[in-house]
Amino acid sequence: MKIDMKKFIGQCSCGKDHQLVVDDVILEEDALQKIPDYLKKEPYAKYHHFAMVCDENTYEAAGKEVEKLVEGIQVIKLNPKNLHANEIGVALVQEELDAMQGIDCMIAVGSGTIHDLTRYHAYQKGIPFISIPTAASVDGYVSTVAAMSWYGFKKSMIAVSPILVIADSKVIANAPMRLTASGVGDLLGKYTALADWKITNILNGEYICDQICNMEYEALDNLKASLEGIKNGEIAAYEELMYGLLLSGLAMQMTGHSRPASGAEHHMAHFWEMAVINEEVDAYHGEKVGVALIQVSNIYHKATEYLKTGKFNLKNCVEIETDLIEKTFKNKELCESIKKTNDPNLLDTIDATVLKDKTAEIIQIIEGIPKAEELKRMLQMLHGITTLEELGFDSSMKKKTARVAPYIRDRITFLRILKFYDFYEQIIQ
Repeated sequence: MKIDMKKFIGQCSCGKDHQLVVDDVILEEDALQKIPDYLKKEPYAKYHHFAMVCDENTYEAAGKEVEKLVEGIQVIKLNPKNLHANEIGVALVQEELDAMQGIDCMIAVGSGTIHDLTRYHAYQKGIPFISIPTAASVDGYVSTVAAMSWYGFKKSMIAVSPILVIADSKVIANAPMRLTASGVGDLLGKYTALADWKITNILNGEYICDQICNMEYEALDNLKASLEGIKNGEIAAYEELMYGLLLSGLAMQMTGHSRPASGAEHHMAHFWEMAVINEEVDAYHGEKVGVALIQVSNIYHKATEYLKTGKFNLKNCVEIETDLIEKTFKNKELCESIKKTNDPNLLDTIDATVLKDKTAEIIQIIEGIPKAEELKRMLQMLHGITTLEELGFDSSMKKKTARVAPYIRDRITFLRILKFYDFYEQIIQ
């Protein structure tokens, strides 16, 4: 199917005039074969000198076919072993690009790492790129930023969104199941991301778009209904997953920020990804998000048990835990960056009286999040990982993560708001 981009743009009931950077998204079987036709059409016909970035695995999955279909394309084929979106990966691509002349468009053939490396270089060169996903593993295909580990620091670096996405569902269905399970974890993470967005909206009036929320909830419902089909290798089921992941990226373009796709679950994942704190975690982004989602769901549902009793007290205000930040982030540069991220204190926008008055609404929002056991079951259907131990951490990381992760980004989540409550210590254990 050719996704109708018009339904995502224009004036919305939320008050915004939604716009997109990506021009076309094709998601169907044998979509690769349409590449030559698209490259003859506007606005793509003006590009003639292509550089394809892939790794040895994604070259076999789709890159080899792209090389046949795009006349004169130059290929950057990377070794997938220990390949990351970091300064080393950037240098490997740069070395190849330096030997090429007149490149006016790049093509990413792969999953998250390949796309981040490509979009980074496309931005640096001031040229567009085309996305050819080889797995439904992550929601960042149409992202406007590159998620990079830069000398050990996890950073979102300014980059570009693809102008065209060609997702061949036959290729995607043939990807390793571990990559697919990663994508399921990333998409399921929207449950807590949307809950965080909605809770913040009712507490301090932060902008929210109900249309985007409804589209994402529909995609989540379709994913749940498709899990058995994904397990059985059904193309239509993989298309539902891939559509949900692409929709998440489009939602970020529509709002101009990551709120529709990223909440407490992503903050936990980003915390674990910081190699300056931990050794590099040998797990895909979506795997970390899936484990974090389970942790967050468990904490949030524990909170509702206390909220329903009405027997709790609230602090009037919550100060930034500077001592905790300094104790956790030993690297001086990173520590100062985290402290700057938390100035001003976002929780100053939360009124404890309003927080108490909105208890029933908060409970209702949280009850829309599947409980931890259901999330585990869904991920385990596809042999996905579900525990901190499978990521390589011991159980002590649970409490540490719950405490520190809310400070990773300048965004309010319910995980951060929980610091107001007198039952906070009991639910993060």
